[in-house]
Amino acid sequence: MWSNFGSKWEFMSRNNKDKYDPPNPRRTHSFMSTEDVAMGKKSHWPELEITGPICNLSPQLWRLSHLTSLYLNGNHLTRIPPDIARLHSLVYLDLSCNKLRSLPSELGDLVMLRELLLNNNYLRGLPLELGKLFKLQTLGLKNNPLSTDILAILTEPNGTQKLLMYLLDHLAVTATQPPEREWLSLSMPTRSHPVCVFTVMCYNVLCDKYATRQMYGYCPNWALNWEYRRKGIVNEIRHLNADIITLQEVETEQFFNFFLPELKNDGYDGIFSPKSRAKTMSENERKFVDGCAIFYRTQKFRLIKEHLMEFTQLAMANAEGSDDMLNRVMTKDNIGLAAVLETKEGAWMNGLPADPSLIHQPLLVCTAHIHWDPEFCDVKLIQIMMLMNELKNIVEDSAQSFRPGSHKPDSNAIPLLLCGDFNSLPESGVIEFLTSGRISSNHPDFKELSYKGCLQKLSSSEKQNEFTHSFKVSRAYSNEMMPFTNYTYDFKGAIDYIFYSDQHMVPLGLLGPLDPEWLREHKVVGCPHPHIPSDHFPLLVEFEMTSHKHHLTNGMVLRR
Repeated sequence: MWSNFGSKWEFMSRNNKDKYDPPNPRRTHSFMSTEDVAMGKKSHWPELEITGPICNLSPQLWRLSHLTSLYLNGNHLTRIPPDIARLHSLVYLDLSCNKLRSLPSELGDLVMLRELLLNNNYLRGLPLELGKLFKLQTLGLKNNPLSTDILAILTEPNGTQKLLMYLLDHLAVTATQPPEREWLSLSMPTRSHPVCVFTVMCYNVLCDKYATRQMYGYCPNWALNWEYRRKGIVNEIRHLNADIITLQEVETEQFFNFFLPELKNDGYDGIFSPKSRAKTMSENERKFVDGCAIFYRTQKFRLIKEHLMEFTQLAMANAEGSDDMLNRVMTKDNIGLAAVLETKEGAWMNGLPADPSLIHQPLLVCTAHIHWDPEFCDVKLIQIMMLMNELKNIVEDSAQSFRPGSHKPDSNAIPLLLCGDFNSLPESGVIEFLTSGRISSNHPDFKELSYKGCLQKLSSSEKQNEFTHSFKVSRAYSNEMMPFTNYTYDFKGAIDYIFYSDQHMVPLGLLGPLDPEWLREHKVVGCPHPHIPSDHFPLLVEFEMTSHKHHLTNGMVLRR
């Protein structure tokens, strides 16, 4: 007998705090009348029940990929074919009270499943692939002649999750290593005269305390382990071999005890700052606070000065009595970190400039990790506005140090590289502001909250209806070049960026995306993965920087 009925589901949010409403056990059946059919009414039946002494299932069943619930309990089924994996929308599957002695490994591909009932069968073992069912909340296995190992795990507190974890951790990794990401050439380098050429990397490494089973249940525990992942991360950094490396989510202890020593051996030096909360913690707790780091190849660059931008402090200083600034922005302790670098002889190609004063070119490198929560798009935008205002102050201070007593310089006097995890999609107010240099004071991302008065002094414009910044920057990666930089089960999108001063720099090429065919072929539903150590993909761009004098006259840069 075939019947259909309705139910309601609420699906997982990006933060993994999902609510699941199981089907109503008292299912009601409804049949469309001939009048409904005549009126053109359409039926929708996401659930299907097949009852009776059924021994075999029609192959047509596996074409119903829209099903969310399938009831096959109370039949005489002795096997379930691998084609069940085609029902990829299933959330509830009941195979209880049949004659099943084994299960197809393909059952593990039904990653939407929340309930899988296998009670009252003849199962002696389970395929390890069931460990991939990371959303599963209920696994019914009563009255099966299962091995003592499986039964022992099931009887423990939180036994279902422990069993899934056990199965996933013992599942062999069959995926091949991902193919090399393609290098996309954008422009030919200059050959006629000396130029600065360097590469810059931006990479959120996913710090250990965020890499939890609750967030990344599709990844085996051993591949989430920091000792395992950090080897993959540093191998990736070495393989890409960038001249400037900007990292986010670096834990304090890992910077000083791992990243800095490892990269110093490779010819780098670096700077680091944790999030502001570290100041309020004990020395032992402080070790696990994450922050941002900048590394630079010492053969090519020299550090002139470093700058820390604490958004908590900046919000307090600019609040002007705004409750929203104090209650929403000030409470988020994200940071930005900047380094004023100077080029050395090793950064030049085609020889050195004839004028020795042109060898040491200033370069401002900044990285930031912006607040993550989509509900706080106003905070993200204001953090970026405060960041750009601080970078303007850094340029002015740096210009004064190069020539004391000079007039107030243009913000674009020193080349800028701005890299980071901005937790903002390309269509967001954050990216609109950075790209266009302006944003309406009534932009929806401000949520109609009381920010106008306190944000005006962060703006380079005196207009009341918009806020601006004075940098001329462009995105290195277009949407087409890199459709996603963050790849998890619940979220796939571009939120990591490299911006550069387009007056001073030309991108020569960049590292393209990971092959999507590899992800599909190996059914990689999200990262981290045994072959991919973070949930973010690193960005890498090669730049050519035009030579210019850093001496300033009346705020103008003297060019050759």
